[in-house]
Amino acid sequence: MFKLIDLIKNIDYEIIQGNVSNILVEEIVYDNRKVVNDSLFICIKGARYDTHSNIKELYDKGCKVFIVEREVPLNNIENAIIIKVENSRLALALISCERYNNPSKKLVMIGITGTKGKTSTAKIICNALENNGYNVGMIGTLGIFYNGKYFDSGNTTPESNVLQFYLNEMLNNNVTHVVMECSSQGFMMHRVDGIEYDYSIFTNITPDHIGENEHKDFDEYFYYKKKIFDQSKCTFINQDNEHFEEIKRYVEYKNIEYYTYSIDKESDIKVNDIKYIQSDNFVGIGFTLSGLYEDEYELALPGKYNIYNALAAITVCKKIGIKKEIIQKTLKNIKIDGRMEVVYASKKYKILVDYAHNPVSMENLLITLREYNPKRLVVVFGCGGNRAKERRFGMGRVAAKMADLSILTADNSRYEKTEDIINDIKSTLVPEGGKYIEVLDRRLAIEYVIKNAKEGDLIAVIGKGHEDYNEANGQRTHFLDKEEILKVVEKIR
Repeated sequence: MFKLIDLIKNIDYEIIQGNVSNILVEEIVYDNRKVVNDSLFICIKGARYDTHSNIKELYDKGCKVFIVEREVPLNNIENAIIIKVENSRLALALISCERYNNPSKKLVMIGITGTKGKTSTAKIICNALENNGYNVGMIGTLGIFYNGKYFDSGNTTPESNVLQFYLNEMLNNNVTHVVMECSSQGFMMHRVDGIEYDYSIFTNITPDHIGENEHKDFDEYFYYKKKIFDQSKCTFINQDNEHFEEIKRYVEYKNIEYYTYSIDKESDIKVNDIKYIQSDNFVGIGFTLSGLYEDEYELALPGKYNIYNALAAITVCKKIGIKKEIIQKTLKNIKIDGRMEVVYASKKYKILVDYAHNPVSMENLLITLREYNPKRLVVVFGCGGNRAKERRFGMGRVAAKMADLSILTADNSRYEKTEDIINDIKSTLVPEGGKYIEVLDRRLAIEYVIKNAKEGDLIAVIGKGHEDYNEANGQRTHFLDKEEILKVVEKIR
């Protein structure tokens, strides 16, 4: 049991009804399906559901204490305690920190934000820390990992109560360092409030996640990305990003220790002598560094933009005190599910899987693959349904400009028809001269592209990356691009 007065000590509140002084609560709950007796229930207005509306039902299930952010019907619940706050999500985050005794303050916290590169950067750092002997936890798009255990995170940045629970579990399982992806939605919805990051990384910022139930415009998106600096002791920033000067001004205003990394500009850590490396079973890149660190590295991830992810990881790892040799070994052997993952490589053709699912990430990927001079660059892709249509229009333009052939197929069409999504992609791809073939079934599309591969092809299957499901008509069924590719390759053998 927890003393209510202790749980709410760090939030601003007004007591609408009841006396909080000697109240004990069993658990903190914000999901009406998980109510237990003597819960403290935090009412939240979501995109589709507002738990303020069924407070009487929750009372009947055993809740006696409620935190609300607007007036609620009080009929027949005279013995309940009603506490009003300005923002329920913020209250949930700060109360959750108290519930789990602020585990993040006892861990080395590394937070990563940006439009692209969060997952790859997090994975590189995690591997390097583990190779150095640390017990590491990781939270992000790929899920929650520690001590060989995996849990589905639901979101890139989990809800604050879930996040604090797992941070506490990590601490109890002797984890010392946590590497965490921080999404703009995570900051906007106060999921990470109460956490101070020992080190943070700002990878880049380009328009994304703008639309219904996301951000209203780029300014709002950028505003929430910059929130990571409000919670950081030391930060590392990509100087080549076009919004760097604004980021720099914000960081200096906050008086935070910061370091810069770059490929194109003079910075604290700068890349030189980039070499594109490929063999029958390897596609990667080599580079040297100057500035604070003068080292040489080979990276087992193709492409220039992966150098940025490696750079961010190197700067943090060096600051933590990891030796050059360990970082070098990590980069040379890194494998990241669904991120520039070379699934099959032979003398005839190579196939990789990547999570690129918007125009910017798709263009960066295809520009990168062009650097390896394939005879044909073939891309298999679709676009998610019930999301901003500009993504599919933009991806059609990129395919027309960058790919020799596009195989248009399904990618989580959700409640839309795959044919309609493909028609939207074609509306920009066709006028700009893109060559394409339609194969609505993604499994058959993968089979088609492999069976019809030509000498010198570089094939990119994009959009889903690590995802192990396909979502259509409200149902999710198991589907993993990597598995389907290997099945076809084995069948052909």
